[in-house]
Amino acid sequence: MSAETRREKAAQIRHLLDTEGENVHADATHFNEARYDAVEEFTAHEELRTEAREIKAEAIERLPELIDQVTAAVEANGGQVYLADDAADANQYIESVAGDADSLVKSKSMTTEEIDVNDALEAAGVDVHETDLGEWVLQVADESPSHIVGPAMHKSREGIAELFNRQFDPDEPLEAAEELTAFARDWLGERIQDADVGMTGANFVLAESGSITLVTNEGNARKCAVAPDTHVAVAGVEKLIPSIRELQPFVELIARSATGQSIAQYVTTLSPPVETPTLDFGDPDTPLSKTGVGDGNGGSAGNDDREFHLVLLDNGRSAMRDDDQLRETLYCIRCGACANSCANFQHVGGHAFGGETYTGGIATGWEAGVHGQDSAAEFNDLCTGCSRCVNACPVKIDIPWINTVVRDRINHEDGAAPELDFLVEGLTPDEEPGGLTPRKRFFGNYATLAKLGSATAPVSNWLAGSGPSRAVLERFLGIDRRRALPKFERETLVEWFDTRGGSRIPAANADREAVLYPDVYTNHVHTDRGKAAVRVLEALDVAVRVPDVASSGRAPFSQGMIATAERHAHDAYADLAEHIDAGRDVVVIEPSDLAMFANEYEKFLPEMSAERLAESSYEMIEYVYGLLENGAEREALRPDDGEQVAYHSHCQQRTLGLEAHTVAVLEECGYDVLTSETECCGMAGSFGYKQEYYELSMDVGSDLEAQFTTEDARDRTVVASGTSCSEQLDSLLERPSRHPVQLLDPAREK
Repeated sequence: MSAETRREKAAQIRHLLDTEGENVHADATHFNEARYDAVEEFTAHEELRTEAREIKAEAIERLPELIDQVTAAVEANGGQVYLADDAADANQYIESVAGDADSLVKSKSMTTEEIDVNDALEAAGVDVHETDLGEWVLQVADESPSHIVGPAMHKSREGIAELFNRQFDPDEPLEAAEELTAFARDWLGERIQDADVGMTGANFVLAESGSITLVTNEGNARKCAVAPDTHVAVAGVEKLIPSIRELQPFVELIARSATGQSIAQYVTTLSPPVETPTLDFGDPDTPLSKTGVGDGNGGSAGNDDREFHLVLLDNGRSAMRDDDQLRETLYCIRCGACANSCANFQHVGGHAFGGETYTGGIATGWEAGVHGQDSAAEFNDLCTGCSRCVNACPVKIDIPWINTVVRDRINHEDGAAPELDFLVEGLTPDEEPGGLTPRKRFFGNYATLAKLGSATAPVSNWLAGSGPSRAVLERFLGIDRRRALPKFERETLVEWFDTRGGSRIPAANADREAVLYPDVYTNHVHTDRGKAAVRVLEALDVAVRVPDVASSGRAPFSQGMIATAERHAHDAYADLAEHIDAGRDVVVIEPSDLAMFANEYEKFLPEMSAERLAESSYEMIEYVYGLLENGAEREALRPDDGEQVAYHSHCQQRTLGLEAHTVAVLEECGYDVLTSETECCGMAGSFGYKQEYYELSMDVGSDLEAQFTTEDARDRTVVASGTSCSEQLDSLLERPSRHPVQLLDPAREK
């Protein structure tokens, strides 16, 4: 990415923050908070998530069989099925069905957005009317959706009123939400009555019966399906599930995940055309029972005037199914929870965090699969890998992994020209081929950079912070000069530990023995927190070791440098295996490194090795909590009688379920703890350093800044569990932050 491209990207994000950010933030956070409440009240949530994932996995495995089965079922019902290879093929078939139709009404469908069916039909002379309120607003405004579920999330009520008043010039200006919806209902109702063809999507397609299920909060989808004599349903082949017996988990999960409702307003299962009578709006006196609804035995007798066409779209899905890394994307049920739970999306919306059709975290997989990697590349870096979306996803898709895989593939398409590959291949400390952009390589090799920085400190810090250096870093690597750079310590944590003579608690006299994992930042930058951790562990009768261990691979992993991250994983495990074999616990200060051990290493290491490391590894304060629960003396730690702290937990500490341990330990030691209501600080490792994302990073952080500068929080000691969080808080606030372990350090001065 050139300097000019970075500036253009920054300008685009700045514009969206100013024009759409407030509306997106209000709606996305509302949906996300409602999801939390709905899930908390629903005891079967995790069980159904597991069941739903298993159903989708089986359905995708059996996809060719299910396509044959649904084709036979729909044809037996009197309908037709068309399997479309791509968008052009689907649109050509739909145009042939529409024939001489004057108008078509359609309900909300991301799959029809994917194939641009509106443009194709209008070019063929068919008037197309969106009937979903949000989609209709966008059709009137000539804008694209900004969210999978709430397409007009970026627009305010005032903006919609202004649009309607300007476009339709009503007798009385529209203002209130009730007035806008009433106007839309009347206007669209007339179009539905007059339409020749109705089009819907399908949330689920039931192969056994040839039925489609529509899950909506507006009744327009049902009207589109039954009011016109011809009904076209367009669905990706991944919407197939075996039968109605498998439907229940999805109905229970989809609304809770999307909007926080226990169930959507309308859950409709149709087996067209035999179960839907034709309607004559010009003859309101004739009972529906006399218009023809089928023979009751699955045949089409008495209903010859009604047509049903199920268009099943491939458009890259078969290739996604055959791709071991993108296959999980097909499990998606289009709930939007990944977008609602994502801090970056909450602030900038889908017009930045999205491609040609799809938005949010899962969009990378969809865009790469159906539109190509160039579309995914436009927004892929907005996924910071925090993993909050994994816990939000109703079918447990590993969305960060899909984003990382696509990022890796994009890396190998972009960057330096092939003829320059010889300049880097074999000369850089990573496993990546030539072609990787210099910035990706810079951040991905941060462990090597940190070693060099410590070896040459303090000269390295002075040089990096000088004006000319910052200008060079910004121009060629896109590192924003407004962001303070980390300062390397000359003496690393490992060197300090060796110099002091190792652990003060002999292993023979210790209750437990632990390896304190020296992550890159703790070893080279924030050595004080590492020293505090050693003293805390020793105070609790733990014999400590701080060996020189390979970095976890988090840095290259975040840049999509998968081969390099895998090499780091093997090296780190090799370094730690002897300690695990000896029964030592692995204690990790940095949550993102623990997340690598707990989650990502299962993709890089043999199953048994990954399990051994994950089961032997603990977050620092989680470990302290366990020691105290098992009889360690709290008095050995530095207690405090009511010191007030404002505590922010790292994203991956939250997703690992470890935030509560820190709060419990601090409170047990006498601290008055205020926890942040904001889930993400906005820094996200290297993300916050990048020039094009700096303002977004700070905008995300503004929520945390607002809470920590209230009257109740502004005089509190700021505490953060992650390096990125500390860096962001230090830039947002006028007081420095500390790691929780530093508060517990027996050597800490008042």
